[in-house]
Amino acid sequence: MSSLTDLPAPDSKSPDDQRSKGLDRVLSLIERLGNALPHPVVLFAGLFVLLALASTALSVADVSVKVPGTDETKAVAGLFTGEGVRWLVENLVVNFATFPPIGAVLVLIMVVGLAEKTGLLETVMRATLARVPRAVLPYAVALVASQAHMMSDVGAIVLPPLAALVFKSAGRHPVAGLIGGFACVTAGYAAGFTIGSLDALYVGITQQAASVLPATDGLHIHLLINYFFTAASSIVLALLGGFLISRVLEPRLGTYTPAADEEETQSLTLTPVQRRGLLAGGIVVVLYLGTVLALWLPTGAPLRGEGGAFVPSPALTGIVPVLFGAFLLAGLTYGFTVKKLTSAEDVVTAVTDSVKSMSGYIVMMFVAAQVIALFNWSNVGVLLAVKAAALFNSIGVTGFWAIIAFVLLASCLNLFVVSGSALWSLVGPVFIPAFMLMGMSPALSQAAFRIGDSTTGAITPMNPYLFLILAMLRQYEPEAKLGTLISRLAVFVVPFLVVWLVILGIFYGLDLPLGPGADIGLK
Repeated sequence: MSSLTDLPAPDSKSPDDQRSKGLDRVLSLIERLGNALPHPVVLFAGLFVLLALASTALSVADVSVKVPGTDETKAVAGLFTGEGVRWLVENLVVNFATFPPIGAVLVLIMVVGLAEKTGLLETVMRATLARVPRAVLPYAVALVASQAHMMSDVGAIVLPPLAALVFKSAGRHPVAGLIGGFACVTAGYAAGFTIGSLDALYVGITQQAASVLPATDGLHIHLLINYFFTAASSIVLALLGGFLISRVLEPRLGTYTPAADEEETQSLTLTPVQRRGLLAGGIVVVLYLGTVLALWLPTGAPLRGEGGAFVPSPALTGIVPVLFGAFLLAGLTYGFTVKKLTSAEDVVTAVTDSVKSMSGYIVMMFVAAQVIALFNWSNVGVLLAVKAAALFNSIGVTGFWAIIAFVLLASCLNLFVVSGSALWSLVGPVFIPAFMLMGMSPALSQAAFRIGDSTTGAITPMNPYLFLILAMLRQYEPEAKLGTLISRLAVFVVPFLVVWLVILGIFYGLDLPLGPGADIGLK
């Protein structure tokens, strides 16, 4: 990773150069501060030790907290006590094994990885973008990019160069496709009407963090608690992203002139076998989803909830197995049709490789699970939540103003802690119960975090994919520097942040559900 301090000094003192130098200094500071942070595993381990010491000190001081709205008073329990040692010995493995995100994320990663390794996901993107009219192309790229979290980090690797290729084929500037595609993938990462492992990760941590308060009794926290909000956001952000690509970014790039030795544009046309695979996979998935709906929609159907309810119901609480089936069938059908898979051994290898890539995540979640469990068991989480809610109320930051403050905080933290799971594990256990004590649902806290966790991801030097995009950019602009790339990406950050907050404000102001059975407030 190259350092921003290695960038050559400009030759002149023009305003553009001065702005560039100022940007370089800011980015260099962010990079230094970010690099000073320990690895997320070490960060969580240190937090666990700090929390253990604090809980013990508070326990010795007989600190307790009264949960507002109840007659219950909870005493803080210390880890470095006889009771704490017994709890840790008995629950170390249980804390990890029952940590909600683990199972759901790994289950989805297996089949999403299968779909990616067979080439299905890239083929879907090619088929979506290949025949889009030239004028509509920026909006189509932005729309596809806002669904990219379904593919996990693969979206940030596959979509930008594909968007550059599509732009070039349409006679537009390929750099606009490359940078615009990456900006929309990252700045709108947690939006979308598609569902993936990111949703499972968020919801698992949300469920665990909310459980510290009795108000969670009767709440149904499931994978789709933000679905209405993210689906609406993806449409609006696609329009915004397309506008920024075509009206702001691309005009600043000028006319694209291919280099003399530049390779000819690669064809986007699907091969006959790819088309057959896509068609076969589509038919299988439609039949499968039709079967699921037939088991959910009719009166008395087995996937209806208690008393015949749509919400809550097994169809929603069991959405992970439903998605598992859809991705599995699509990946297998496409893979065997295009001969990417030829045997059961190939399937096992593809799935195994997908899980191998999650080894670092598993280690981090082991330590994060202990931290959150200690938050809950020691009652330090409740204490911090009560104090945070009281602080917000005392300074008059309540209602949607508190949500805005939280989004801005998450956006700033996202510059340094780019892992969504790590950041949500850090802030969720405090802010989810704090906002619950202010009458706001966990679904609202999670929706707000989605905004903060996405919008600034495009411009932080701590994002490893930023340097991959820089390498791709140099294929078109050999002299491109990191500061140049980030200054172009920065065009998207504030508009995405503001517009996304407005969307959440509309949901909040009109008291619209954020997802099936997921209200704005606690009821």
